[in-house]
Amino acid sequence: MKKLVMAAFGGTIAGVLLATQVAGPLMAQESKTSTSLFEQLDLFGDIFERIRGEYVEEVDSKQLIEAAINGMLTSLDPHSSYLNADDAAEMTTQTRGEFGGLGIEVTQEEGFVKVIAPMDGTPAAEAGILAGDFITHVDGESVQGITLNEAVDKMRGPVGTDIVITVVREDVAEPFDVTITRDTIKITAVRSRIVGNTAVLRVTTFSDQTYSGLEAEITKSIAAIGGIEKVAGFVIDLRNNPGGLLKQSILVSDAFLESGEIVSTRGREPADSSRESATPGDLAQGKPIVVLINGGSASASEIVAGALQDHRRAIVVGTKSFGKGSVQTLVPLKDGGQMRLTTARYYTPSGRSIQSLGVMPDIVVNQPQRNPDEEGVEAKAAQEADNQRSEADLRGAISNDSMSEDEIKLLEEERARTEESAKLRDEDYQLAYAVDILRGLNAVAPQE
Repeated sequence: MKKLVMAAFGGTIAGVLLATQVAGPLMAQESKTSTSLFEQLDLFGDIFERIRGEYVEEVDSKQLIEAAINGMLTSLDPHSSYLNADDAAEMTTQTRGEFGGLGIEVTQEEGFVKVIAPMDGTPAAEAGILAGDFITHVDGESVQGITLNEAVDKMRGPVGTDIVITVVREDVAEPFDVTITRDTIKITAVRSRIVGNTAVLRVTTFSDQTYSGLEAEITKSIAAIGGIEKVAGFVIDLRNNPGGLLKQSILVSDAFLESGEIVSTRGREPADSSRESATPGDLAQGKPIVVLINGGSASASEIVAGALQDHRRAIVVGTKSFGKGSVQTLVPLKDGGQMRLTTARYYTPSGRSIQSLGVMPDIVVNQPQRNPDEEGVEAKAAQEADNQRSEADLRGAISNDSMSEDEIKLLEEERARTEESAKLRDEDYQLAYAVDILRGLNAVAPQE
């Protein structure tokens, strides 16, 4: 009995000794880390006081601390930043779909401001600003070396005032200036148009209005075409859509999926990870879908394109997307501001991250840049072809006896839709390509 007790006791002692031997260095290491952290914070305090007391001009302590906080966050990645109370209020306004400015979504790269995408119908879009442009100067002042928020502040101003930005564009030899008049930016999240029997849904941003706008435009489009049975398919145009609210991208994806994963997010801790799944119900009612993307399609746009692509619910057409595969969380702060912190990466249903890689289209279609002189020649040739007479124009031509008048009428309507799609190629080649795909799918679909 004593041996058993001794063995048990000895085991307990050994356990305590072992724990002490391991915990000792760990506690010492933790203490050393804490000491180092306090020393660094003391260093920050010393520098702060030295600036306040000895800088050549008097400084605002609040602005100094805000700049330090923002510098700490922006050193992490291009999308983490500090928003003071005014900036936080403006961010909230932007997600509601109306704000003042130029109408461009920007990030920072190589010390300069890079345009993710101009927004449809805004002063920047009308001035010809393109996704991928670099802004190097604002009103003659360089933006290199300042934070993204500071650069954005320089571009803000009263509605109706002009701003001159200097742009560097790939394939353009020299930087050039663009004058833009600031305006109130009212973003219509979703617009629709009918091309033949195809409903084209242009999604410009992912704000609070996006899903409700999408639902309304789909209903309107189906009615305009004459019922779902006459709809050839849907084009979801996400080109130059810089993203927005994660929740809205999930709702838009769910609008066309019956089941399965939409997106997963993985943070530093397992508790920060999540999966979002689709619920039954397809607003497109099983009709084929083409999603259009380009280099200006980012973040929430890429979630939608990736989800529909992975589930083979849509054919993705265009060029590679921007490649922003991270999730930012807005953390309210005591001063009324917010900390925008990158807290997770997101993954498409197949488990791929598009961070820095983007979504690759199923069919790559570049948007051709037309030479105005060539365009004139093409337009003249097309007009001459249109003016050529056909058999039906000849006097005394015999009639077609193989079709009834109703069948001929249907044929003429179909021909008109085909010609409309052909004309679209001159206006928007990528969109015309998407419409042609749906026409082709509709042509080979089994007839019920």
